[in-house]
Parts: sequence; C-alpha cells; structure tokens
Amino acid sequence: MQTYDKFFIGGKWVESTGSGTLEVHSPATQELVGSVPESTKADMDRAVAAAREAFDIGPWPRLTPSERADYMGKLSGAITARMDEFATLITNENGAPFTFSQMGQVFAATAVLDYYTNLARDFAFEEMRSGMMGSVIVRREPVGVAAGIIPWNVPLFIVMLKLGPVLASGSTTVIKPAPETPLDALLMSEIIEEIGLPAGVVNVVPAGREVGEHLVRHPDIDKVAFTGSTAAGRKIGAICGEQLKRCTLELGGKSAAIIADDADLSTALPTLMPFALMNNGQACVAQTRILAPRSRYDEVKDALAEAVSNFKIGDPLDPTTECGPLTAERQRDRVEGYIAKGKEEGATVVVGGGRPSGFDRGWYVEPTLFADVDNSMVIAQEEIFGPVLSLIPYDTDDDAVAIANDSSYGLSGSVYTSDIDRGIDIAKRVRTGTYAVNNIGMDFGSPFGGFKSSGVGRELGPEGLEAYLEDKSILLPGGYEPQ
Repeated sequence: MQTYDKFFIGGKWVESTGSGTLEVHSPATQELVGSVPESTKADMDRAVAAAREAFDIGPWPRLTPSERADYMGKLSGAITARMDEFATLITNENGAPFTFSQMGQVFAATAVLDYYTNLARDFAFEEMRSGMMGSVIVRREPVGVAAGIIPWNVPLFIVMLKLGPVLASGSTTVIKPAPETPLDALLMSEIIEEIGLPAGVVNVVPAGREVGEHLVRHPDIDKVAFTGSTAAGRKIGAICGEQLKRCTLELGGKSAAIIADDADLSTALPTLMPFALMNNGQACVAQTRILAPRSRYDEVKDALAEAVSNFKIGDPLDPTTECGPLTAERQRDRVEGYIAKGKEEGATVVVGGGRPSGFDRGWYVEPTLFADVDNSMVIAQEEIFGPVLSLIPYDTDDDAVAIANDSSYGLSGSVYTSDIDRGIDIAKRVRTGTYAVNNIGMDFGSPFGGFKSSGVGRELGPEGLEAYLEDKSILLPGGYEPQ
C-alpha cells in the first residue's frame, strides 16, 4: 500500500479542504494498492496561488538557466536512483508490464528531463539583432504559471513532457495527475522536496474531471498542457481559446504501419510489434492499423498471427510479461465493445478476441488481430486504446498513403521497406506529426505532436521549450552600441 494523506503545495504537504479519497486498485489483482485525498476547487486554488507567488516574487524565474539546470539534474538523478520503486508503483497503478515501466515510464522520463537540462544550459534565451531602425534585444521569457494535466497510461513520462520545459523556461506549474494514477506523481513530489526545489515551483494535486476543469479555467493559469482524449482536448482547447490562454494538446491517434511489398518481414515485424501493442495497447502512438500489400496479404497475416499469438500475457510485475491487464474495468469493457463491433462489421478475428484463460482476476483482454478489415470500419477509424490490431490490404504506394491519411487523426506512423529512399518518400506524404522508416518511437530532441484531431502544438525538442516561452522585443535607439 502506498498511501498519502496530503498534497504537495507551495513546497509543503498540506491537507485537503475536503473529505474525498481517490482509491487506486491494481488492474491485475483488483486489490487496493494505494489512496490519496481527492482535491477540491479550494485545494486547486491554493496550488495555483502557490505557483503564482513562486513565479511573481520567488527566485525561480530569476535564476540563471544553468542554476535551474542544476536543480533539474538533481531531480533526474534522484528519480533514476529509485527507478525500480517508481516502475513497481506505476505497474501497480495502471498494469503496464514491469519492463515497460522501467524503460518507457521511468527511464524515458529521466531521458526527457536530461534533454531539457542540457538544453537549458545552451538555449539562447536572449539575443541581440540588427533591426531596421537600430539594435533589438529579443528575449524569450517564461510563459508564467502552467497547468499540466496528465493521463493514466504513461503518467511519469508525460509529466516530464510538461515539467522538463516548464523548469527549463523558468515557469512554475500545477500538475494534476489522473485519478487512476496519482501515486507516482506524489512520490516524485517527495524527491522535489528532498532536492530543495524552491517552494511553489511544482505543485501536485490529484483531482477528478470537475476540479481539473476548474484548473483550466483559473484566471491565474497562463498556459495549459494536456495529454488525453480528443474529446477532452476539444473542450480544453475551447476554454483556452475563449480566454486567449496558451495551450498544448497531445491527443489521440490511429497510426498506420505500412508494410511495403519489398519489406523483410523477419526484421520488420520484430521492430513493429512492441510498438503496435505497446503498454497493453494503451498508447496514443500505437501502430494499430497495419497496411499490407495485397500481393503479400496472406503472408503478412500469417506472420502477424504468429507474432501476436506469441505475445506473452501475464502478471505485469513479471519481467517476462509483454501484455498485462488494461488499466480499468471500464477500459476493458470499451475494448471488448470494439472487438464485438469488428465482428459485426465483417472483420475476421485471426488471433485473440476474448479474455485469456487462467486469469480469473484482473482486466485482461487477449492481444487481438483482425483481418479482412476495410479502412472505413469503426475498428479502423476510432482509437480503441487496447491490444487490437487491424490488417488492411492495399494495392500501390499511393493507395497505402491514401489509406494512412484517411483518418481524422495524424499522430504517428511507420513504413517498412528495403528501399530507404522509398520509405522517406512515403513518410513525407503521410500527414502525421511523427513518422518512422524501419524504426519506431520518438526522438526526444525532435518535436512530437499531431496533425488534425491528434492535437495542437508540439512537445519535445527545442519546440517543446518554446511552447513555454513568450517572445519579447526591446527596441533600442539608433546609434546605440551594446557594451
């Protein structure tokens, strides 16, 4: 049991003004594994006030970038020293396989923080330009108080997508973890306290949807960074638009992996599969539509069927497990509803399609492969967020690109081919924010985000830092020469 009875606000642990509790249950055993207080609007107001004070009169924005980077380095090192503790906690929260929690949840989080630590030391926060009428100082100043709204699927990693650039920029923040996964953010708060980060720079307040909306609407919030569903992102974007508030929205995906007719399946599928079924299928960048040339469709189907069948289902704390349970019972119900819809639409279940035998407890769904899928089917258009793959035939490269682009989403994608130049040409034509040729994942030094309904703005890379900066021009009189 990991139990907290207070929030982290203004550098201190404070009690809630309410009496609600958020309980965390293991998706594998359904047993209670932790609890935290459920925040009220008054609690959130206190957190925003602490962040506002830390920004307006505290030392953080006034430190040099290198001084901020020193704190960031301490935070990364302290999290790394407790990697297995964080990984176990996150697996207990959301059912992620332990090895994924180690690498995709914790190591990836510290890698992002390390990137922004180094960028903070080298970034040009101020430069002198020769203007049309004289010299101009161009400054990049912190945006102010940022709200970070975190989903449950990769909580610590997504915290760092927001926290890394917040800290590097000199801004302050209020982080609202998801009700399903509040424990790891409060464990991080313990470390923030230990390293002596100035009070109020980071405030962590778990909350439900209503209090989260209160945070978004708060007049003292200058920017909102949200990762989650497209439906919720639309609502947050509308609020920010109404208030002329900056926002970054990283939303859903329905990414397509194109298997070219010259692809070597013996290398393509081992690269693709961990990304197709990443985190039990609960990943916005999961390659869930797999496009196969009609001339090799049966060959690809058989190879995929073998790969999906061999994906090991088990206790997520077992390091050999590749597919654990879904995070919540409602999520399992959702995924099973999509599987039923796929059958109803005429797609063929090649592998899986039900609950695995031998798991009387836990919210498990078998890794599932559908064949005979038309891209117009619901299972090919809507984000399922579970271990369900759709195999779709195509005829030519142009046809494959058209199918990949026939989606309201545009977050990720990949192509597998023996001709890298051909793969690059396909990559340039698919309308997504991130694309990989014979590869998977994302590069932490490059922008990440989506086209279309997959979001607004970018995280990671220098672009992710710039999202937390405001540009200011200081025009100097003609003839002025900087000293």
